[in-house]
Amino acid sequence: MNTHYFTDNRHLRENRKELSFRFWCFNLRFTSDNGVFSKDGIDFGTRVLLETLREHKAELGDNLLDLGCGYGVIGITLKKAFPDKSVTMSEINPRAAQLAEWNAKQNDVQAEVLCGDGFAPLGNRCFSDIIINPPIRAGKQVIYAMFAQSYAHLQPHGRLWIVIRKAQGALSAQNYVKEQFHNCTILEKHKGYYILQAVREETSSTS
Repeated sequence: MNTHYFTDNRHLRENRKELSFRFWCFNLRFTSDNGVFSKDGIDFGTRVLLETLREHKAELGDNLLDLGCGYGVIGITLKKAFPDKSVTMSEINPRAAQLAEWNAKQNDVQAEVLCGDGFAPLGNRCFSDIIINPPIRAGKQVIYAMFAQSYAHLQPHGRLWIVIRKAQGALSAQNYVKEQFHNCTILEKHKGYYILQAVREETSSTS
């Protein structure tokens, strides 16, 4: 049976690798390992997403969730760049979650790391921003559930940020998210990677 980075694969032999990453004016260090996403280097989609978030930093709220955080690149980098913001990271793969905790410490940032499936470890908590580099290999059913469930975990006017390649269904994902949020904008296109943003609009109450 194949072992994927979105499963519990702690039985795999360890083969840790040290990675350097420069974002904005910050130098960061990450440790990766067998059985985690993008073990050999920071993937290009993550770089495009982080640059887009930096360009739209005025839109970011104070309570960020990196959903499916892997070994923590997005959440840790954002906390380093914006230390006044609260950052939570959630990851289903225990090995990746352990690495995210370690990487937060070695980059001297305070970020909460939770291990569990999707939003399960988060209870009813809501966030100003949910950021997802989705586990494409997990399949459409899994990643679309992440998109749909994000709505209930966003504060009013909170934002969902997604990076996805056009070849991996960016336009279909945009249409699906639009069905859930009634809006979804393409913020950036770069070398086949699309950055999508959806906003949870405040529901009007009727008297």
